Amino acid sequence: MGRKIRSALKRDWQIWVMVMPALIYIIIFCYGPMYGIQLAFRKYDFAKGITGGEWVGMKYFMQYFESPMFWSTLKNTFVISFFSLICGFPAPILLALIINSLRMKRLKRVVQTAVYMPYFISTVVMVAILQILLSPSTGVVSNLLRDMHLVSSNVNLLGTPSAFVPVYVLSGVWQSAGWNSIIFIAALSSVDGQLYDAARVDGANRFQQVIHVELPAIVPTIVILLIMNMGRILSVGFEKVFLMQNNLNLPVSEVISTYVFNIGVKGGQFSFGAAVGLFNTVINFGFLMIANLISKKTADISLM
Repeated sequence: MGRKIRSALKRDWQIWVMVMPALIYIIIFCYGPMYGIQLAFRKYDFAKGITGGEWVGMKYFMQYFESPMFWSTLKNTFVISFFSLICGFPAPILLALIINSLRMKRLKRVVQTAVYMPYFISTVVMVAILQILLSPSTGVVSNLLRDMHLVSSNVNLLGTPSAFVPVYVLSGVWQSAGWNSIIFIAALSSVDGQLYDAARVDGANRFQQVIHVELPAIVPTIVILLIMNMGRILSVGFEKVFLMQNNLNLPVSEVISTYVFNIGVKGGQFSFGAAVGLFNTVINFGFLMIANLISKKTADISLM
């Protein structure tokens, strides 16, 4: 085994040199911090450090499971993640199919640039835009919805609990759909042109070409990305939720990540916060493995 490894390193040393910075980054910033996982099983003591505290086992996990915030944070996180996946995952696929169907190259470049741009807006600026557009008094979107009699005259969309999830999900789709469509556009560009010719000879219209030629070509890409998204089913972005959060929408906006920040960092309960964060990671890993197993059994497509 050692001889084979040395032979492979000697043969492909250029490739290993290229990937070495990425490996070093992953080891330092992904695997290195895992040393602190033990904090979830110890009673943290400032004087003794991470490894010097008393070993308490599953105490903080049980504390979280028995707390009144357990089901609330778990439900809020799952609801936001579920609707983000349901609405956000198909959007880049549809957008990629639409862009790929454009025949005018100049129009195609303009559309691509227009849909990519929102991705480069920072989260802070994005939430500030939402606050301006959804302002109860001067917001353009709020006034439009009010004029269309879709909302009441005194509604505050950022402060209404029932509106928090739609605002979060729709703004996320608008911001990321264009960027996420890049990988699907790349997959569509590799479709053999002879397949289109054969479909047209058989009398297929544009919609039938999409169904029978383009979608089958990107199914492996769709499945792989869906599996990877399932691994983040409970990983709601902390920054956006935290910035959109206020006392009015707190019952539906307090997710696991913000709870960890509030109770662990602001509250000083570092061991408890680490336990909650570790629980979140384990659940995500479980979803990832289950989705990967189902995909491998049904479609013979998997990450490993």
